[in-house]
Amino acid sequence: MMWLNWRQFRVQALVGVGALAIIAAYLVYFGADIRDGYDVYQAHCQGVADCAQARSQFLSAYKNTLLFLAAGLGLIPVVLGTFWGAPLIARELENGTHRLVWNQSITRPRWLLTKVLLVGLAAMFLTGASAALLTWAAHPFDGVIKSEFSTFEFGARNIAPIGHAALALTFGTVVGLLLRRSLPAMAVTFVVFLAFQFFFPNVVRPSLMPAERATLPMTAEAINEAQSLGSIGGGSVISGVKIPGAPDAWIAETSPLRTANGKALDGTKFNDCIDAPPKTGAGGTFGDAAVCLAKYDLHVDIRYHPRSRYWAFQWLETAIYLTLSGILTAFGLWRIRRRVS
Repeated sequence: MMWLNWRQFRVQALVGVGALAIIAAYLVYFGADIRDGYDVYQAHCQGVADCAQARSQFLSAYKNTLLFLAAGLGLIPVVLGTFWGAPLIARELENGTHRLVWNQSITRPRWLLTKVLLVGLAAMFLTGASAALLTWAAHPFDGVIKSEFSTFEFGARNIAPIGHAALALTFGTVVGLLLRRSLPAMAVTFVVFLAFQFFFPNVVRPSLMPAERATLPMTAEAINEAQSLGSIGGGSVISGVKIPGAPDAWIAETSPLRTANGKALDGTKFNDCIDAPPKTGAGGTFGDAAVCLAKYDLHVDIRYHPRSRYWAFQWLETAIYLTLSGILTAFGLWRIRRRVS
């Protein structure tokens, strides 16, 4: 049985090995280049001003490429679920070849479970190896920027991608089992799991552990340390604020700018400070706008997770994905025993 499954899967396996070899070659080269850039950054980091400039140059040299790699490698589970998982059973049902196996001494559940285990372990290995290579390559950069909790980086580093691959593969297999057609199953798997990969980190992940809470006064200095003011949707919004004593924490939620009575700052006052602040000649990222806003005695309420929780989130998310994968596999075994002919 295992030999038959291997013969059916060997072409996809060879393609996967080839893709992994290309990924490995590039990431080893790119990781060495990052380490050279990191050595240059350290060599030029002598004073506060020099260090800030060297850090900015180091980050700008690699940030976009690493973001692209994280997004690209984060799609590996989606691709595997689509092209390995969805046709795994659907193709057999479509062509009627499943009946040949079922007329032998192989039971339906054993047939399905053997297929899922073989292809699932291969998908987990390919995804895990790619994630390990990217984690190694980006290690010096991650140590400087410290943004491990961001959506793309978290899902493409360390062990979480292994759980993603397991769930994508079993989800695609079950979709194929239900639809019994390869192309529709592939389309559904691709769209649904891609949407799920955006939904989970933005909606579910922040709530996996109880968040810490803090209230931060928004002085001119604090506002100038933020990443942005305002938003496309309007309102007195600030994002990318820094927590004193925990600058590397993952901020899960930031309230609008609030006045001393706890109410959100009036949108008209906010826009006036952004669009036409009184000229004071202040420096900083937002300059006069920061000084103007600070006069309203503002604060924000935030929910955040300390950086020390990173591995707890990694293990917890991986466990959730593996559990969901197990549930889908159990459903598939029940379905093929009772409903598929």
